[in-house]
Amino acid sequence: MSEEKLKILMYPWLAMGHLTTFLHLSNKLAERGHIIFFLLPTNTQFKLNQFNLHPDRIRFIPITIPHVEGLPEGAETTADISFAMGPLLRHAMDLTQPLVVSLLKEIKPHFVFFDFTYWLPALARRFGIKSVGYMIVSPASVGYLLRDELEADALLEPPTGFPPSVLKLSPQEVRSRRQWCTLKERWSGMNFVQRLIMSIDECDALGFKSCREMEGPYCEFLEKKYKKPVVLAGPVLPEPPTVSLDETWANWLHQFTAKSVIFCAFGSEAILKLDQFQELVLGLEITGLPFLAAMKPPEGCNTVEEALPEGFKHRTEKRGVIHGGWVQQQLILSHPSIGCFVTHCGSGSLSEGELRVGVEVKRGDDYGFFINARMMEGELRVGVEVKRGDEDGFFTKEAVMETIKLVMADGSEIGKEIRANHAKWRDFLLTKGLEDSYMDEFVQQLRRLVKLFQIIGPFILC
Repeated sequence: MSEEKLKILMYPWLAMGHLTTFLHLSNKLAERGHIIFFLLPTNTQFKLNQFNLHPDRIRFIPITIPHVEGLPEGAETTADISFAMGPLLRHAMDLTQPLVVSLLKEIKPHFVFFDFTYWLPALARRFGIKSVGYMIVSPASVGYLLRDELEADALLEPPTGFPPSVLKLSPQEVRSRRQWCTLKERWSGMNFVQRLIMSIDECDALGFKSCREMEGPYCEFLEKKYKKPVVLAGPVLPEPPTVSLDETWANWLHQFTAKSVIFCAFGSEAILKLDQFQELVLGLEITGLPFLAAMKPPEGCNTVEEALPEGFKHRTEKRGVIHGGWVQQQLILSHPSIGCFVTHCGSGSLSEGELRVGVEVKRGDDYGFFINARMMEGELRVGVEVKRGDEDGFFTKEAVMETIKLVMADGSEIGKEIRANHAKWRDFLLTKGLEDSYMDEFVQQLRRLVKLFQIIGPFILC
């Protein structure tokens, strides 16, 4: 087994943030000679082709997502639907079980990696295949939030045995979680939290894009709680872009001095309500600083232009841009003029970010972002969270402005601390050999799981 290359089937949740996270991991594994079979929706493949760095070892398997009544015709990922349609898309993904069975028989992988398909570990076990629940959120988020406790104050405090930390939810955040975790999925009979808990209970190991130096106590908590290995892949940083920054953005950024521009990006799928979108852009405006924001149109709008506050474009035309399309986030963040990164605290954005000013998107499926924001501010001290209302959970333009100023103002002690801590953690994550060391150990742990499985049999973790 020591020389045999692993065969791994990847089947992430049908959202671009999940698909790209799994693909980044696939690239690291393929780089070491392992063979990856990557399931993804048929019409989504073209979006990911550019990120497949090893097409000879990463084989995309396009699949047709069954149509479910209530979904738009041809819907494949969360980018094609509203948040309320999430349970329908999960049901559509569940209906791919027969196809997955046939692929498991044909491919005979050593492992399946998954996140939302709670039924996949049992299928894999039937064929002597190990399963890894690979979570795109942090170990701390899983440990704190995945509790099937629905009392009003259940999540105000960490669970029993949770490491001492600053991680807590506000009453409003608890209410928000209750709204989406109590809703039963019509076909599975479970709510979303129960789906995730079952996924973790049934899998043979839990995997994360993380380091023990940053989240060791939370990993130990999960190992004890679920009585299974927690395997860490390390930072899994995306490969540096091989292209240059688009000339349009490069020329625009070159107008401004070093560390003076605010960059705001909320990921490929996060969508704000109209009033929150306007509060955010007005907050950027009243800082008086140059800014570049890459945003999806808010709910109910077809373009970002139609959502802008009256007079906003005229007032900010010489120093601000609100862009509704895709941008080269990594390259923009590395530009010397960028001094602050305003983000929704998604895991992907945080791994690429410079200074983090965490703005949590008021959206029920972003269950890990609350904890990400607390960790960035309270534990790692590399960012500041924009404060939100206790009752409605909304942020104001004044809160956005004040938080950015707190980070960027000359002489700000908080800003100095954040920059120092950011430099420390950045240097750590870029330590020569760190990522290779984590990925090599990740593979060795997978090998040990396969070896144990072969010796003891397929029912050691039922």
